Amino acid sequence: MTDRIRIALLIDCDNVSHNAIEGVLEELAKNGMVNVRHAHGDWKNPSLSGWVDRLHPHAIRPMQQFAYTKGKNATDAAMIIDAMDLLYSKNVDAFALMTSDSDFTPLVMRILESGLPVYGFGEQKTPKPFVDACSTFIYTENLVPEKESKAESKKTSVKKSKAELRKDHALVKLLRTAVEQTAEDDGWADMSRIGHYISNNSSFSPVNYGYKRLSDLIRASELFDMEMRKTVMYFKDARK
Repeated sequence: MTDRIRIALLIDCDNVSHNAIEGVLEELAKNGMVNVRHAHGDWKNPSLSGWVDRLHPHAIRPMQQFAYTKGKNATDAAMIIDAMDLLYSKNVDAFALMTSDSDFTPLVMRILESGLPVYGFGEQKTPKPFVDACSTFIYTENLVPEKESKAESKKTSVKKSKAELRKDHALVKLLRTAVEQTAEDDGWADMSRIGHYISNNSSFSPVNYGYKRLSDLIRASELFDMEMRKTVMYFKDARK
């Protein structure tokens, strides 16, 4: 059961908005129980005032890190040490890193080498190497409640239309490859196998396109024929 999977959420408060924390926790609840919630930053810094109001309601533990030297990011180092301590403690089964900083890419790769998945959450500005390294990556702009997203510089949670989905050549290639590689002899592939293939090969998440479920995104693209067999959803390339 997913509630037995223990997830450690580490937040780089210097590089990500507090407005998405509720959405991040809701997404992680789909995968397991977030038993470790650490928010790293210099809590004397006025810029973190928004985060202060979110700590107690969500049982997040503030991890103080003083900026000993101007221009140096001590928060990054403290967060990496925290992650490694948790990794060696063997008290968690997965990690979630909420940051927009690519400096954590080596950390992600080290955790993956230990056989634990890493769920990434960051803003649209997050460099691609970090995005691609994560098991799954979701842009936090897609997780901001509508009433708060109006204050953000950009809202990206609107569902992509069929035309927009088809114009995304990387997405089309990913979906068609997943169906092709998991299809049975008759050309049909069941939804669970498609999902597993995609999660094993990329940091893709349907949330980044405005859809809660992968099946909803696939249907919206209209690239595939769909067929229900009992309670299992099957897809087949519409070109065949």
